[in-house]
Amino acid sequence: MPSCTARNFRRRRLVSVGVKTDLSRRWTLPGAAGFWVLAVAFMMLFFASAAASPLYGVYAARFHFSTTTLTAVFAVYVLVLLVTLLFFGSVSDFLGRRPVIVLALVVSAGACGAFLAADGTAALFLARALQGVATGLASGAIGAALIELQPAGSERAALVTSAFSSAGLAVGALVTSALVQYGPAPTRLVWWLLLGVFVLAALAVLTLAEPGSPRPGVLASMRPRVGVPRRARGTFVAALPAIVAVWALGGLYLSLGPSLAAQLAASANLLWGGLVIFLLAGVGAAAVGLLRGMAPRRAMLAGCAFLLAGVGVTIAAIATTTSAAFLLGTAVAGVGFGLTFTGAFRMIIALAGTERAGLIAAVFIVSYLAFSIPALIAGAATSRFGLHSTSLVYAICVAALVVIASGLLVRTGARPAGSAPVRRIDLPPGPCTVPPCLPEDVSSASA
Repeated sequence: MPSCTARNFRRRRLVSVGVKTDLSRRWTLPGAAGFWVLAVAFMMLFFASAAASPLYGVYAARFHFSTTTLTAVFAVYVLVLLVTLLFFGSVSDFLGRRPVIVLALVVSAGACGAFLAADGTAALFLARALQGVATGLASGAIGAALIELQPAGSERAALVTSAFSSAGLAVGALVTSALVQYGPAPTRLVWWLLLGVFVLAALAVLTLAEPGSPRPGVLASMRPRVGVPRRARGTFVAALPAIVAVWALGGLYLSLGPSLAAQLAASANLLWGGLVIFLLAGVGAAAVGLLRGMAPRRAMLAGCAFLLAGVGVTIAAIATTTSAAFLLGTAVAGVGFGLTFTGAFRMIIALAGTERAGLIAAVFIVSYLAFSIPALIAGAATSRFGLHSTSLVYAICVAALVVIASGLLVRTGARPAGSAPVRRIDLPPGPCTVPPCLPEDVSSASA
């Protein structure tokens, strides 16, 4: 017969296990709450990526650097993000969603710390590079986790990731410009707030149950897969000018847009810069959400028409230095900004077949290069020819690309053979954002 001491030990052990079980249940967020925690974290990553845009002019004046350096600080985020996505975009399949998301949020908090400590351009480059790593790591992991946490048969994950990424860009630029203009500590307040948000988000994610199923093979997953299957090459080439135009326009607005808006308004108020980014990305996100049932080819044609009209008004506004027309042109172009990329992406991916992952990678490699390289060229040209002339030529080049894209699209005629029927689940991420779902997860979700 067991001794009294042994019985007491077993009783204490059972009570201890029960307490641990209760605590585990108490501190694990349910799936529905976890879904929205991750959705908000996803949006805040893009909020943070856009938060630097209204501050570029402030940093340039404080640290005495040129527009070439300004656009390079902008572009380093894009290039690091691209490399991170190519090599580490699928690691959460093997390491688990939760550790990768927490790491990304910690890195993003580190980027905020680098901005807070910035005393020169080197710190700005470091901060933007860290933001690129964080967004690249988190986007695939969060997108996949949202799919795993959404209700069975739901399309919520695709809709949320598409809308929240663009909304993060739009709201981030607008709120930051207001904080910088009207709040205390213009180069610090927003980063302190975001630092707190990312720390809280990391702690909240730690309370989630792991939504994925980790497995071996992480090293093999780091080999990039890029390719355009033969059946998709014609559509890919036809859509290329439109994709370049959309992302190049986004690169201009997110780098030099605030400076251009302030010049046209003849005002030092930084809210102008946040407003134009908000109009471009926000109107684009709204257009995609409202017209998500539109057929891909029709969406691209309508997008090109709006984009051409908006850029035309913008060219006239820059030429005549009319701030009201610039805002109007930006809003009209915003409709095209969203629809053009949505239509182009869906037309191309409908022809992917089993090579979807490589084709998505190819689309976004072109997109990110268009997002960064033209902005870098514009920054160098601005140092020599001035912002007004450079922006005018840049907008004319974007308009020319849209005309070429429209002509190629009309020439191709009806929807390409093999196109998938219209499905809301096939919504791509917004332009100037990242693929929010891993290629395998997108495929399985839309199967």
